Amino acid sequence: MAAVWEFKELRFAQDSKRSDVKAVLTSMAEVDRWELDRVRVYNDGRRWVRLRRKIYHLERTA
Repeated sequence: MAAVWEFKELRFAQDSKRSDVKAVLTSMAEVDRWELDRVRVYNDGRRWVRLRRKIYHLERTA
């Protein structure tokens, strides 16, 4: 069975501090189990981040 992923895209303004972005991403990883998929940092300082997490389909056994 192939893995099924859920994706979420976040955009951060050019004036956002690196430490603030790190805090947001760390919180999302610890609480909601998101992980980094792609990161882009543009020349003007904007950041685009795509996160992913695995979707688990549970089947009843009894």
